[in-house]
Amino acid sequence: MKIDLTETTSSKINQALVSARRAIGTPAIGMVLTLVVVTDEENAYDALKSAGDASREHPSRIIAVIKRVSRSPRARRDARLDAEVRVGSDAGTGETVVLRLHGELANHAQSVVLPLLLPDAPVVVWWPEGAPADPAKDPLGALAQRRITDTYSAERPLDELAVRAATYSPGDTDLAWTRITPWRSMLAAALDQQPAEVIAATVEGESDNPSCELLAMWLADRLGVPVERTLSEGPGLTAVRMETKNGVIVLDRPDGSLATLSMQNQPDRAVALKRRETAELLAEELRRLDPDNTYASAVKFGVDRLHAGGEVKATPVEGPVEKADKAAEAKAPAAKKAPAKKAASK
Repeated sequence: MKIDLTETTSSKINQALVSARRAIGTPAIGMVLTLVVVTDEENAYDALKSAGDASREHPSRIIAVIKRVSRSPRARRDARLDAEVRVGSDAGTGETVVLRLHGELANHAQSVVLPLLLPDAPVVVWWPEGAPADPAKDPLGALAQRRITDTYSAERPLDELAVRAATYSPGDTDLAWTRITPWRSMLAAALDQQPAEVIAATVEGESDNPSCELLAMWLADRLGVPVERTLSEGPGLTAVRMETKNGVIVLDRPDGSLATLSMQNQPDRAVALKRRETAELLAEELRRLDPDNTYASAVKFGVDRLHAGGEVKATPVEGPVEKADKAAEAKAPAAKKAPAKKAASK
C-alpha cells in the first residue's frame, strides 16, 4: 500500500502510517529498529531496495531522506516536505517513509526525522554515498546508536579511510570493513587449525580498494608483523598469504567467487567466498548495535602509511626503546673498530 503526501508535515505522515496499518489489518508495530537512509535521487532506488531486502531479516521502519537541490534562489528559500508512505508488501517486512526535503528544509532534516522514529527502538543511520566527514557530529548521525558509511563509494577511497580514522566515534562502521568479514573468519580459522607464529603477511587486491587496505591493517594490528600490500587486477580482494614458522598459509580467490585455502602438509580446500550484495552487508551490520572495537583498532592502525595508487607496506610502530636499540646496534661496529686502529698505530 502506498500513500503520497504533498506539502505535508511529520504529524500527517505519522497519521498516514497508522491509517495504512489499519487498512491492511496490521495495527500493531512489530519492528525492531529505525533505519534512516540518507541518499539522493540518483541512488535512492538501489539504496531502498537494499534496505528493504535487509528488513526481511531485521523488520524495521525505513526512513529515506532525499534532499532536493533547488536551482533558483527563490525555490531555495521555500521549505516544502513531500512524502511517500509504503506499508505491507511494498515495504518488505516493515514500513518505508520516503521524505523529499525542498529548499531550506533540507538543512534541518533532523527536525523532520525525529518525530518519525520508532519509540524505544535503536536508530541506525546509513549513508550509501556522500557520507559526512564526521558522522557522529552530523545532525542525523547524532540521533543514532550506529552509523554506517561506505568508503568504497568515495571518489578517493584511501583518503576517505584516513578521514574515518581521524573522526572515529564509537558506533561508526564501514561497509568496506563488512566486506572482509568472511576473509577474516577464514584466516582466523586457518590459524586455529595450524597454530604457528606468523612472521609476515601479504594482501593482494585491486588498487584504491579500501577493503584490501583494511584487511592489511587488521593483520598488522592483530599480528604485529610486517604486512605487504600488493596489487592485482581484481576483482576486489584476490589473495592473502601468511608466512609462518610451519609453512605458508594461502587464501586465494582469483574469480571473486570460489577461493582455495592452502596449508602446509594438508590438501587444498575449496571454500565459498563470493562477493556479497549490499543488502547482505547491511543485514550483517544491523545484527550488532554495540561499538565495533576491532574495526576501530584496524582503521586507526597505519592509515598514514597508505599511498593511493601504489604499494603499501604496513609495519609495526617503533617505540622509543626499539629506536634506541637500533641506534646502539648501528654504533656498535664503529666502536669495535676503534681499538684495532689504535693498536695498529702503536
